[in-house]
Amino acid sequence: MRLAATLLASLALAAASSPLADATDAPAPPAAAQPAPVPPPPAITAKSYVLIDALSRQVLAGQNEAARVDPASLTKLMTSYAVFGALRDGKLRLDQEVPVSEHAWRAGGAVTDGSTSFLELNSRVKVDDLLQGMIVQSGNDATIALAEAIAGSESTFAALMNQYSDRLGLKGSHWNNSAGVPDPDPTHYTTAQDIAVLSAALANDFPQYYHYFSQKSFTFNGHKQDNRNRLLLKDPTVDGLKTGHTQEAGYCLAASALRNGTRFVAVVMGTDSFAAREDATAALLGYGFNFFETRKLYAAAQVVGKAHVWKASDMADVVVHQDVAATLPRGLADSATATVILEKRLIAPIPASQAIGRLRVMQGDKLLAEVPVYAAHDVPTGGFFRRLIDTIRLWFA
Repeated sequence: MRLAATLLASLALAAASSPLADATDAPAPPAAAQPAPVPPPPAITAKSYVLIDALSRQVLAGQNEAARVDPASLTKLMTSYAVFGALRDGKLRLDQEVPVSEHAWRAGGAVTDGSTSFLELNSRVKVDDLLQGMIVQSGNDATIALAEAIAGSESTFAALMNQYSDRLGLKGSHWNNSAGVPDPDPTHYTTAQDIAVLSAALANDFPQYYHYFSQKSFTFNGHKQDNRNRLLLKDPTVDGLKTGHTQEAGYCLAASALRNGTRFVAVVMGTDSFAAREDATAALLGYGFNFFETRKLYAAAQVVGKAHVWKASDMADVVVHQDVAATLPRGLADSATATVILEKRLIAPIPASQAIGRLRVMQGDKLLAEVPVYAAHDVPTGGFFRRLIDTIRLWFA
């Protein structure tokens, strides 16, 4: 069964002339508005890069975005997602004090030259301070202390990171440690596109904690350190996320900006300097906001149609479980259309958690998005006669 609906219709203006006027005297109809031309994306010198819309997840520009690369400290974005999950689930509290183990202390520069939050060995530090140390200062010690507080050991926490990674659909990533320290094991990797999707998920799934990524500095134990994402100082619309650097990874940056309700995420991996990663990221964000726009088509739980369900008493409302949006060149957003495609035979009972079809968003022949659809509520079986009649009808359907 198909249920199609054009979401945003355009209005056509027709010029009418007097019946007494000669046709040659009638004014010509106004020319149809043309969308602004979209140039190719800016030239970026990096191992890989990508620009996406945070709501629709559409890729607006990219190069080698699915190539495996060393994540360096962008690993801490995945760690942040897992920590925020523990806070949401009540397994951790912001005011909770957790111990700093020797493993965490050593990783923070006590023995190596790693990024540090200046934690003291065997001290106890609040989760709120550790989050600031991890995100603002990129402290390896704070990161590992959080990992150990949640999972007992960093290796167990890495397994948790991979579980969250799988849930988010990050098919090009695998994590072996929480901080992104150089790892001789080649199975610690990610992609620019996965980092962009992860960054969007942090903004969308945990808005209550997202402010950590826009914090410009943090002082702990008498040491003040500035956020290394200097776009926070250069562009007031940039509100996150994270920098990364190792000799192998090069200079990396995941940045997000929010303008007029639209959030774009740009990720550059493997540039050759601080300035190069900032210039490239700023250029990508500017390109996105100048030439593209996003329209929210449906909100999570919104009814998108109705479905006939065999052996049920009533039609079922059909809903999406997530926001659905389309990102198109400016002037073309109104051309997005959505179609609900249901399974051929829906037979009660149907739980609300069971996907019963999909919503497909198109612009002409181009697929923009496709998400599952569900019954708004559990659909129970109808009465005896309804079941009997539909059983007979199904023989001939």
